[in-house]
Amino acid sequence: MKDNGGGIPGPRRVSRLTELVEAEEPADSGEALGAADTAVPPAPPAPTPVAAPAPPPAASEQNTPDDEIAAARREFARLLGEFRRTAVLVPFDDRDSLWTADFNGVRWICAFSDEEALARFAVARGEAGRAWTYRTVLGARLLDVMVPMLPGPGGVALDAGSADGALFPPVAGIVPDGVAVDLGEADEETDGEAGA
Repeated sequence: MKDNGGGIPGPRRVSRLTELVEAEEPADSGEALGAADTAVPPAPPAPTPVAAPAPPPAASEQNTPDDEIAAARREFARLLGEFRRTAVLVPFDDRDSLWTADFNGVRWICAFSDEEALARFAVARGEAGRAWTYRTVLGARLLDVMVPMLPGPGGVALDAGSADGALFPPVAGIVPDGVAVDLGEADEETDGEAGA
């Protein structure tokens, strides 16, 4: 067939085997097949080999503590990336400031993944009866903008008081380097080694 001078192929057969099968099929005449007309059934397909299950790893091949630490770091990096891209709820205290809590010399901004998590926090504090005002803030903005505004070291506590909560402490790679407490310690150690 032609269409505006271009050839359009007609229907194409997949294989010549289909032609052979079609030619060998007997016509449906209602007659019983004789012994000479019967075809030999094809041989069954060869069984597919099944691989034996892998043996359990030997003691030397099992996860080492270093492997477990690396896996935990990868999981935390995934959690941190997800938190940075997510809008969370940050309640305000009675002074209209971000709700924070001080623990071990770190001021933690309390953030919640949803209203249910915030409600559980209010119930745990015994303050479920009062009105809670909050603002929706992107996790990256909390870590990059709000934490550096805190007096002293600060981080973010996500879903405080929950078994599924997470802490984002004031360390390099989580908060800006200027407010990361671990970089200050590393700088002091380097200065001490240079003076010795």
